[in-house]
Amino acid sequence: MAQAPAQNQDRSIRQAQSFSKDLTVLKSGRSILRLLMERYSGPVAFRLWNGEVFCQHSNPVCTVVFNDPEALRGLVLRHGLIRLADAHLSGLIDFEGDVESLFGLVEHLQNQRLPWSHRMRLSRQALSLPPQTNTSYKSVRARREARRNSRASISHHYDVSNNFYRLWLDPEMVYSCAYFRDAEQPLADAQHDKLDIICRKLRLKPGEKLLDIGCGWGALVMWATKKYGVTAHGITLSEQQYKHARERIHAEGLEDKIDIELRDYRDLSNEPVYDKVVSVGMFEHIGIDRFPQYFNIIKRVLRPGGLFLNHGITNDTGWQPERATAAFANRYVFPDGELARISNVVTTMEDAGFEVIDVEGLRQHYVMTLRHWVANLEQHASEAIAEIGSATYRVWRLYMAGSAFYFNEGSLGIYQVLAGHNRQPLGIPLRRDDLYRD
Repeated sequence: MAQAPAQNQDRSIRQAQSFSKDLTVLKSGRSILRLLMERYSGPVAFRLWNGEVFCQHSNPVCTVVFNDPEALRGLVLRHGLIRLADAHLSGLIDFEGDVESLFGLVEHLQNQRLPWSHRMRLSRQALSLPPQTNTSYKSVRARREARRNSRASISHHYDVSNNFYRLWLDPEMVYSCAYFRDAEQPLADAQHDKLDIICRKLRLKPGEKLLDIGCGWGALVMWATKKYGVTAHGITLSEQQYKHARERIHAEGLEDKIDIELRDYRDLSNEPVYDKVVSVGMFEHIGIDRFPQYFNIIKRVLRPGGLFLNHGITNDTGWQPERATAAFANRYVFPDGELARISNVVTTMEDAGFEVIDVEGLRQHYVMTLRHWVANLEQHASEAIAEIGSATYRVWRLYMAGSAFYFNEGSLGIYQVLAGHNRQPLGIPLRRDDLYRD
């Protein structure tokens, strides 16, 4: 009994020490945020692990939640988009609200030029924070695949789950930039318009044979067959896309009009067997050094007088794998993705023997498309997490919101390039009037 007061005293001392340590950690956290955000005026707020909010904006639309001091420690010592993403995917950081606005903060952190004295102070404060204290947060690592455009690397992105994609895509399951009349047009209608403008640009006619390279879940080949009377051949490297497309074709009785195959574009025929060729959202996977091979294969299979439309994402600087956005995409989303400048794409097409007929930029259309997708995904967050897990849900939410930001500010672009064989009759009208008929 005589030992009880001593035990109580020891417990009180330990509690006081813990409380003092917590206050020191919070003080360091506050100091770090003040230094990092000294010249930041964007609409992002911050919430520390104890619930305390730091905000310099009158109307924040997004909140970065530091669930553990290690998240703030890591952000200072290894700051940048990859560190922010790693911490988010492992649960050390959460994002509440408009995630797209978060990327303005990312730009602030990446472009920040602090005086040497500030950097030293930040480092000292960060090192005073404890390392990860909650062992329930798990490290997340992406699968990598060495061979570009291989079946395994395509599977990494597209074989997540058909049910997952259904939650946020339109009913046709079109996973590419829509074509909007205005901001009020529903996503499903804008995707129908995109499918149709592609068919119009190709000037599809009944009886023609269409090749779709990277046909996805089959929306374009089905639209072209039903609306324009062509026969279609679609190829994909995604097992789940292949299965879904075949099921749709069978359900609508189109087996005699559409053939879908699991096939690499490099294994296509050596003969010119197609009147028209289209590729939507596929050539980003090819690798820039393989562009000549890709365009030469398409030219080889396209009949004289035929047309080819390439729809794909570009950037404004050329491929820089060390850039944070590129590193994030390659690490977590597109293991083999590379983006070129539109000028490089057009030059390589010309070098392959194509005459470029028409180039249309759709950048703002993709901003709108991505915002629809993010909203749909967030609306079905619980279903998505049940289907593919919290970490993958976080990857996709962050990836699509970030893409919307960079398309909106202009570093990412997307173009439809229409071309035909060089020095051959093109068989198209003199003007574009037919593209915009009612």
